[in-house]
Amino acid sequence: MSIEIARKILELSEKLGALKYGEFTLSSGAKSNYYFDGRLISLNPEGAYWLSKVFLEEIKGYDIVAVGGPSMAAIPIVTAIALMSQMDGTPVQAFFVRTETKAHGTGQQIEGLLESGNHVMILDDTCTSGGSLFTAIDAAEAAGCTVVKVMAVLDRHQGGSAELRRRGYEFSALLEPASDGTVQVVDFDKK
Repeated sequence: MSIEIARKILELSEKLGALKYGEFTLSSGAKSNYYFDGRLISLNPEGAYWLSKVFLEEIKGYDIVAVGGPSMAAIPIVTAIALMSQMDGTPVQAFFVRTETKAHGTGQQIEGLLESGNHVMILDDTCTSGGSLFTAIDAAEAAGCTVVKVMAVLDRHQGGSAELRRRGYEFSALLEPASDGTVQVVDFDKK
């Protein structure tokens, strides 16, 4: 994984105010001394570019034909990846998973072209408890896909990544909390 790109994403997060320090309550109910709003990165042109580059780099060497994740946070990331993959001449499909199956139209939980037998990567902007990642994983597997890799921009180390690994999923992230409470680039040499 490119540590240089991860550093650029961390620097951009700080510059755009996507990474803030203070006292915050997360959607999981947990307290945190920092807040990461991944959408400020993934909806920014430079951020979308760097995220798509690093995630595409991560799927090289795998037989991954589609990338997806939970709505809302994963949508801009997987869209950027699909666009960049087409530009690179190695197209990868994008999809996203709703929290619940639609009660109207075709009644789908997964949006995008996803076929049984596909090898996929599931991603999200953050991993805390892993709940939204597991929802996306369960939906992809129920559709007959094999989840080859799971990634997040930020791993909060609050149980989600450990549970993913315990269940046999290969998981990695770009950023993580340091012992002093700040956010740092993952030390890839220690992984």
